[in-house]
Amino acid sequence: MTTETAAASGPSTSQVSALSTWERLWREPSAIIGAVLIALFVLLAIFAPLISPYDPNASDWMAVREAPSLTHLFGTDDLGRDVLSRVIFGARASLAAGVVSVLVALLIGIPLGLIAGFFGGVLDMLISRLADALLACPFLVLAIALAAFLGPSLENAMIAIGISATPIFIRLTRAQTLVVSNEEYIAAARSLGIGNVAILTQHILPNVLAPIIVQATLTMAVAVLAEASLAFLGLGQLPPAPSWGSMLDVARQFLSEAPWMALFPGLAIIAVVIGFNLLGDGLNDALNPRSE
Repeated sequence: MTTETAAASGPSTSQVSALSTWERLWREPSAIIGAVLIALFVLLAIFAPLISPYDPNASDWMAVREAPSLTHLFGTDDLGRDVLSRVIFGARASLAAGVVSVLVALLIGIPLGLIAGFFGGVLDMLISRLADALLACPFLVLAIALAAFLGPSLENAMIAIGISATPIFIRLTRAQTLVVSNEEYIAAARSLGIGNVAILTQHILPNVLAPIIVQATLTMAVAVLAEASLAFLGLGQLPPAPSWGSMLDVARQFLSEAPWMALFPGLAIIAVVIGFNLLGDGLNDALNPRSE
């Protein structure tokens, strides 16, 4: 059968597989709800200057700690700043921390995991022991230590969270690589003289991505919580720039007088974390062949 005839006969196996994955994904209510929640906050972050009713850093000394009203839907904080505006702009820091920190972890963890699982030997031992050493320290404790060492800023917080999440992806990628490396098509590729780099990038990496994508989505939820924790401790986004964690830090001093200062940023954190977790669960069901 010629290439033209094959193309005319219908979609390729990879296209059918991709379509099947999308169909399973859209049949997962949890994935849809999670995707909608995340998309909502992404839109808020992108269009914050257009959506926000006030400047998030503008103080109104005549409306300090004002309760929610038609003028200020989420109330105001201790400096008279509109809480709704700060929650909207705070989505930028939290989502950036979730995405960028996981990208840092992926860029470091996937190559190291591939090398450890494919080549084995001394390289595997060294990389595995490095991952074990990092995993021996609790995730948040390690992130706090790294952020304190690097200095307080959103960028340093994202780097600290990314490095702290790296061993998870090293271990996962290594385990998946060990399984795929024993498949017959990998042995066939070696017998044809295909180089190690080509085998890793063209044959192994595409076949280990599914669980990594699921883990990355779930880790974004953890990263959002970690960023809020670091900001709460003064190691993340620096004031006066809005951040949900720093808003909670200020709000804890006025919980009895102005509970809305903590309520709305707290609800925003919960919503984003739930969104990423629901999306991750849905992706796991859609990408898992056994779910068919």
